[in-house]
Amino acid sequence: MKNTRELKFESPSFFQRLKGMLGVDFYRLFHTPMFYIFLAIAAIIPAMILGMTGMENAEGGIDRLYDNTWQIIAADTPLYVVKDIAEYANMNMVFIFGGIMVSIFIGHDYKSGYVKQLFTTHAKKQDYMMSKTLVCAFAMACMCITYLFGGVIAGALTQTSFAVNVGSLVSAILGKIVMSLGWASLYTFLNIIFRKYFGISIASSFFFGTGILIIGAAAIIGNNSALNIFLYGSSVYACLSSDFFTVLICLAVSVTWAIIYNVLGTLILSKSDVY
Repeated sequence: MKNTRELKFESPSFFQRLKGMLGVDFYRLFHTPMFYIFLAIAAIIPAMILGMTGMENAEGGIDRLYDNTWQIIAADTPLYVVKDIAEYANMNMVFIFGGIMVSIFIGHDYKSGYVKQLFTTHAKKQDYMMSKTLVCAFAMACMCITYLFGGVIAGALTQTSFAVNVGSLVSAILGKIVMSLGWASLYTFLNIIFRKYFGISIASSFFFGTGILIIGAAAIIGNNSALNIFLYGSSVYACLSSDFFTVLICLAVSVTWAIIYNVLGTLILSKSDVY
């Protein structure tokens, strides 16, 4: 009598599935020109802001909007109501362009037929949401870093002051970077909703990225710290008067919204036609 072996196939664990999807998504991210184009855009933005924003004075010189290089990274204090362009034009703009990048990245999944192939063999919608959120968060964090490098180079070329409280600056930068997770989850969620309408997905990402809703709310209630519980509000909260507590607030808000949007996005994918 021949011995027979019973082959048992165990379903991959959650972490194994997520690792596999992350591997595919990171491969696609690193092998598309779009990622590097947006990194370059993020680096160019602060150079354009610092080098081109200014007005000619009576003596024929240029009065610039910024007297300190780090003001293009973050505002001096948490200002939810935008009074002039100098308060608005900082690293938060990365989240606007990052939203466009996410729309293109996810939109390609549907245009290329990748999603149809994926969900034919991979039934876990939550894995798709989480993988896209994490990869896009990484991409936006990289954009924040290239924005920082671009700002430093622009400041050196324009000979703008670098005087700053180092601890506050580091806290502001870290606060902005950790917000990438929350923003990426929002943009992934929006692109799941408008997955069949590429133009609308980009427009919606741009709209929410500008923080118009929070700016409108702040115009009514003022610079209230309660606005920190929202993505844009917490992004503004990371400023040049930040401390380590600020980073913790930004991290808590970012993770909370990432969980909310991933749960909602998973529900939508599970109850609707994803093709």
